[in-house]
Amino acid sequence: MRQFDVLVWGGNDSANSPEPFTPPFTDKALGWFYGNDLNSNVENSEAEWLVFVHRSIAIDRQFLNELAECISGYPMVDAFAPRIHDVQSGKFLSGYALDKKAGLSMLCENAKMRFVAAPHPYIAAFSRRIVQRTGMLDDVLAPSVQHADYAFRMLHAGGKMFSVPYLVANTQEPADVAWPTNDLAYALVKSFGIPQNIRFLARNPKEFYFIWKNRKELFEKRDKATLLSKFNKQDIAELY
Repeated sequence: MRQFDVLVWGGNDSANSPEPFTPPFTDKALGWFYGNDLNSNVENSEAEWLVFVHRSIAIDRQFLNELAECISGYPMVDAFAPRIHDVQSGKFLSGYALDKKAGLSMLCENAKMRFVAAPHPYIAAFSRRIVQRTGMLDDVLAPSVQHADYAFRMLHAGGKMFSVPYLVANTQEPADVAWPTNDLAYALVKSFGIPQNIRFLARNPKEFYFIWKNRKELFEKRDKATLLSKFNKQDIAELY
């Protein structure tokens, strides 16, 4: 079994795309998949770890070596939220903590190692074992929310996502991403319920209406995601 499969998404994945994706390097312990149909690529993946990454993020040998060190150093962790170094601005973008008012808030640049609620939308690493327990991504959601939603659902499957400050991937393009608030609200309520997110919904009445309008479908998904939940109040406290 390969150690890593890198699932690259973003841009035009058509065969006639003027910018076809070419892997920056190859290795027998590494597989590359490209395309915006991430669920199809998940099904075809065979590696121990799946790295989801936007095509604007540079994945090189150093990053994968550092990820391998994190996996070896923290064997009980099921997922990692790497940081992104925006080379042009010099900023470091990280994973997210839960925020009762904003829904999610990005960790500060000097944040220490900790569990996080969600990765940056452009990069995340999940173990095969937690993918098998969590299932497929919810492709009804915007791409920028899918990995956050997946990390939320992973919590109910008994997994946790860890942020390690030295696990960094570079980008030459701006990586600031705005959350589509309807989809973010949908993902938050699906995994954590309305009471847990009441302050966020109260500050965003349009999103509250969106949730109410789609409540039947949403609550069916919530029941499925939390049916055998291993998540508790102590766990959620670690994510703020």
